Amino acid sequence: LWENVRNLTLQSTAPALVYEEGSLIKRSVRDLYNKDIDEILVSGEEGYREAKDFMRMLMPSHAKVVQPFRDTTPIFVRNGIEAQLDRMLQPQVTLKSGGYIIINQTEALVAIDVNSGRSTKEHSIEDTALHTNLEAAEEVARQLRLRDLAGLIVIDFIDMEENRNNRSVEKRLKDHLKNDRARIQVGRISHFGLMEMSRQRIRASVLESTMKPCPHCGGTGHVRSDSSVALMVVRAIEEFLLKDSRCHITVRTPAATALYVLNHKRGTLVEFEHRFGVTITIEADDTVGAQHYAIFRGALAEKPEGFVEARTFPAYVEPEEPEDEIVIEEEDEAPVQAEQPRPAQQPQQPRSGEDGEGRDRKRRKRRRRRGGKDREHGEREHGDREQG
Repeated sequence: LWENVRNLTLQSTAPALVYEEGSLIKRSVRDLYNKDIDEILVSGEEGYREAKDFMRMLMPSHAKVVQPFRDTTPIFVRNGIEAQLDRMLQPQVTLKSGGYIIINQTEALVAIDVNSGRSTKEHSIEDTALHTNLEAAEEVARQLRLRDLAGLIVIDFIDMEENRNNRSVEKRLKDHLKNDRARIQVGRISHFGLMEMSRQRIRASVLESTMKPCPHCGGTGHVRSDSSVALMVVRAIEEFLLKDSRCHITVRTPAATALYVLNHKRGTLVEFEHRFGVTITIEADDTVGAQHYAIFRGALAEKPEGFVEARTFPAYVEPEEPEDEIVIEEEDEAPVQAEQPRPAQQPQQPRSGEDGEGRDRKRRKRRRRRGGKDREHGEREHGDREQG
C-alpha cells in the first residue's frame, strides 16, 4: 500500500489525489478481520474481486479466507442480518439467560439498565444477579460497538452483596472492551451498583444517523392530553377576544381537541359569545400540528342595542422599587483659614464666583428615598442646621 502511494506521488503532478479512504468492503476487512474469523463471504462478483485483491495485498497468506456467496437467497436474509439490524434500533436487548438490558440515549449521557427478567436458574439471588451481570457485561461491550455509543455511559447493574462479585463483573467488561478501537475509560461499580465509563466518539451513533425527531412530541416521547390542549385553546380564545372583539372568530384545532371543547367546554364558549357579542366557530383541522390551534377573524360582528363591550384588563405590571434620589444642596461655609497678606506690587483681583460677602459656596450631594416623610424630615433637618 505504501509503495503504491509513493509511486503515485512521484509520477503525478500536484495537485493530485494519491490516496483516499477505501470502500466499505476494504474498511470492513481492514478493521474487523482477525485470526478468529474462519471465512469471509462476499455477495457479488465485483465485491468479491475487490475483497480478494485487498486481502492479497494486506495479508497474502489469508487470501483463501475470502469466498464468494453464490446462493440465490440474499446474504442478509440467509443469515438473519436484517432482523439483527432492526433490533439495533430497539431500546431493549434480550439476554440468553432470560434477562434483558435497556439502552436509553439522552442529551447528557447513555443510560443502560440491567434487569434479571425471567432469569431464575440459580439457587440464590446473589448467584442469579452475578450470572445476569456477567452476561450483561459481555452484551454491553458488544452493543457499544454495534450502536456506536459514545460519551458518558452509566450502567446500572443488579445489586450484589459481595465485593468480589463486583470485581468479577468489572473484569469481564474490561476483557470484552479490549477489542474496541475507541478510547475507553472505565470506573468501578459504586455502592449503588452504578458503573461509569466514557467512550471516544468516532462517528455518529446509529440512532442519530438513521432516525429523526418525532414531529408530534419533538423527541420527548410525551404529548399533551386532549383536556390540557382544550383548556389552552379556551384560554387563547378569551385572550384573543379581550384584545379585539370586533369580529366573529373561527378556531381551528385537531379533531380530538375540537370534540373535547364542544362536549365539555360548550358552556364556556356560550358565555364568551354573550360577553363579547361575537360568534365562535370551532373547526377540526389536523394540519395545525404542534401549534395545537389557530384563530382567524371573520366578518364584523353586529352588536345589539345597549351592548356594553367587555373592557380589556391591563396586564399585570410589577411595582417598581423606590429609587434613590440625589439631591444637590448648596451650603454657605465661612472661610476657616485666615487670609494671607499679599505683596503690595500685586493688587488683589476679585475672584469670579464670589458674592459680596466673600464666602465660598460648597456643593454637597445627599441621597434620600422618595417619599413624603423622608422629604419633610430632610427639610426639617436642613432648616435646623441653617439656624444653628
